Amino acid sequence: MSAVALAAGSKVLEGATARPTGSDIPEDKPPILALIGDRYHNSDYIHVALDRLFSELGLQWDYTIRYDQLSANLLRGRRVLIVFRGGSVWPGGYLEPSGYCYGNGLENVGAFPQTKPQGWITEQQAEAVRDFVAEGNGLYVIHSGCEVANFAPVFKELLGGEYADHAPLRPFKVNVMNKTHPITEGIEDFMVTDEQYFPKYYGDPANILLQGDNIDGLTFSDRGTKSVSGWAHEYEKGRVVFTGIGHTISVMWAPEHLKLQKRSVEWLLKRI
Repeated sequence: MSAVALAAGSKVLEGATARPTGSDIPEDKPPILALIGDRYHNSDYIHVALDRLFSELGLQWDYTIRYDQLSANLLRGRRVLIVFRGGSVWPGGYLEPSGYCYGNGLENVGAFPQTKPQGWITEQQAEAVRDFVAEGNGLYVIHSGCEVANFAPVFKELLGGEYADHAPLRPFKVNVMNKTHPITEGIEDFMVTDEQYFPKYYGDPANILLQGDNIDGLTFSDRGTKSVSGWAHEYEKGRVVFTGIGHTISVMWAPEHLKLQKRSVEWLLKRI
């Protein structure tokens, strides 16, 4: 994929070539557009994980890493936008991708770029996403995508929450809190080994679908053992879903979680 390209999911669009972003995208563009990949969540694992999801749903999809090209024009003709990338970028560079392993204790740490993150989303982009949903389309924010809300009040209001913190990769239980919602119907509580996200949630408690619970009793910071792990709500004519699980391919493909993702997409498409 070229640096300025919007690529199609390889399994869904067999043999498809990269297509340039902008007004020259064909009118029969796939209904799903995914904005993926950031410093801590590489686009390759996200692409592999989502490709299985949409293959099994029989849906065509596009993905892009070009956050700067998110616009009303790019969204035109789509039905669902997936945001699976964080809200921060480092235009001045950084030492290494993960940010967790190599930076401590280097003798020549001063020789590397100093990390100075900033938000990438503009007010115009946030308004484009809001209007896209308000017109009757869907927004699915996964895992690190909730951090986008930290940099855009319009996006925060649309999502109904924002990023606060997360625990390290470790086992915890995901409890289904609303078993009558179309998304969670037939979904059983399940265990994952993942980063337990502790987002700030500002919406109606009745819209909470999932709760993370460290049943080993391990707390994180001063946030306790339980967290809001997913919610869904209507927004004008459209719909919004957030799920906090997703740091590895294995957790994306955990059977109950994969079922949940499928039902989330179906609900956003207003098929259930």
